Amino acid sequence: MPYALAMNLMEYEAKAVNQGFKNIAGVDEAGRGPLAGPVVAAAVIFSANIEMAGLDDSKKLSPKKREELFPKIQESAITFGVAVVDREVIDEINILQAARLAMKQAVTQLNPVPGLLLIDGNQKIESTLDQWAIVKGDSKSLSIAAASVLAKVTRDRIMEDYHKVYPQYEFNRHKGYGTKLHRNLIQEHGPCPIHRSTFKGVSEYINQ
Repeated sequence: MPYALAMNLMEYEAKAVNQGFKNIAGVDEAGRGPLAGPVVAAAVIFSANIEMAGLDDSKKLSPKKREELFPKIQESAITFGVAVVDREVIDEINILQAARLAMKQAVTQLNPVPGLLLIDGNQKIESTLDQWAIVKGDSKSLSIAAASVLAKVTRDRIMEDYHKVYPQYEFNRHKGYGTKLHRNLIQEHGPCPIHRSTFKGVSEYINQ
């Protein structure tokens, strides 16, 4: 990672340290948009002198690079947590609340307890901990970027496993996102148990 990029990604962590915060955790989720599968969140605390070459917002990285970084993040982190909220809960409480729940669950796994949460997006979570919500934080904070990789890789692996159960939907190709291929397959086969029944693109085909 170029030095300038690394410094840019540590801007919020440095600001938090200057304000006296310790054990600063980056928090992010993956899977708000898909028509199928769970939403997954992760939380990561790094030491202040962390070096993680190549780490960036997971959406900017290739699947191969994310897989390469996945164990490195886990090994380098002071602590990390990953939480999965399934389709049933998403349909029950809506995707925004399910994503916030997943982030809350990921944070509760951290030991030591974080002094500050850096959360990707504009929504804080239900927690008594200090929080900064950072829009596009996965491209502005190293710890949020790390959380985005852990969440994305975990979710992709879950969808690969679902492909083995429901091969007719080709989840290995689109990971549940609403691609033209996926929408055509839902129309052809109808929804399966992991499809989000409250989402447009699925709800129309329930009980047909």
